[in-house]
Amino acid sequence: MSKELLGALDVLETEKGIKKSIVIEALEAALVSAYKRNYDQAQNVEVQFDQKKGDIHVFAVKKVVDQVYDSRLEVSLDDALAISKGYEIGDDIKFEVTPKNFGRIAAQTAKQVILQRVREAERNIIYDQYSQYENEIITGEVERQDSRFVYVSLGKVEAVMGRQDQMPNETYRIHDKIKVYVTRVENATKGPQVFVSRTHADLLKRLFEQEVPEIFDGTVEIMAIAREAGDRAKVAVRSNNPDIDPVGTSVGPRGQRVQTIVNELGGENMDIVEWTDDEAKFIANALNPAEVLDVIFDPNNERACQVIVPDYQLSLAIGKRGQNARLAAKLTGYKIDIKSESEASAIMEADQAAADQPTSADDAPTDDVDASAVSDDTPADDASTNDVPADDESTTAEVADTDSAADTTADDSTAE
Repeated sequence: MSKELLGALDVLETEKGIKKSIVIEALEAALVSAYKRNYDQAQNVEVQFDQKKGDIHVFAVKKVVDQVYDSRLEVSLDDALAISKGYEIGDDIKFEVTPKNFGRIAAQTAKQVILQRVREAERNIIYDQYSQYENEIITGEVERQDSRFVYVSLGKVEAVMGRQDQMPNETYRIHDKIKVYVTRVENATKGPQVFVSRTHADLLKRLFEQEVPEIFDGTVEIMAIAREAGDRAKVAVRSNNPDIDPVGTSVGPRGQRVQTIVNELGGENMDIVEWTDDEAKFIANALNPAEVLDVIFDPNNERACQVIVPDYQLSLAIGKRGQNARLAAKLTGYKIDIKSESEASAIMEADQAAADQPTSADDAPTDDVDASAVSDDTPADDASTNDVPADDESTTAEVADTDSAADTTADDSTAE
């Protein structure tokens, strides 16, 4: 080892950003291992690297004890006092044991270990650098492509973009410059691995922050994004300043701001709607460009609703292959059932008829009850009717009495 090593360490620090202290620490550790392995030594040793001269010194570290049991690790107090009167039991003493040919052997043995430490240091630097870009947007260059990934160069590292992160309407060619969203950075055994995406919803958010200063500074806030990458997206925005229109600000003069984003995403259509605390109004806004007549919430499901639209706008509200309704549902978090005005009226009439039907059925049992009541009363009436003969008997009795009286009178008359 010599000053040439010091020069190499300076180059590593300058060109690759690896601190000299990290490499020296790795070198010293490697030399300790090399010394023990090459000289069959098991004692406690230390290696010191002279950063000024580039020299290496190996020291055996021994502890001062009253009675020596292992001369490789211990030294007697008498021997220690012979070296210096200041030593006490428990102190450590360093004895230089540097072999004459240790520099060559150590260099050969430690070479792979040092290179490994250098690679680890490089990986850590790259990881620290690109982990700062996680959840951010960055511009890269397409390097190559295989059946699984598109490989994007970000400078010192090669990022990968999986199939699910690739835009279906884009073709990636070598040397193409593209903006990608860094989804995550992993410090793998083979080096830092950066994963990027072109389909992530937050890519759209970062693009708006780049193009719209009011969104970047927080005056206008993006509240929700629903996106089908490469085809269409809905963005809900609100303004924290009552004097600023969030939709108009996001669209820009003559649509310039949003058009720049559309062009970056290969023509992906963009619907920008206003976010509001009124959930019914927000759902109506989310179905833009369709007109909404009414929003009826499901009492049995707090995240479901029925939306009524004019007959001629039903297909517009649903969208091609149900896309408009699907994106509106993602944007609002509601399950949306879209009905035309006439269909909703028919359903309401049917529900009303169904509601009336049970009422008539209920009346029928009431009549049955009354009928049974009448039939139950009938015996009572019959009983009353049976009372009539009693009256008749009374009447008959009265008549009989009258007749008797008449007869008595007649008899009396006869007697006279």
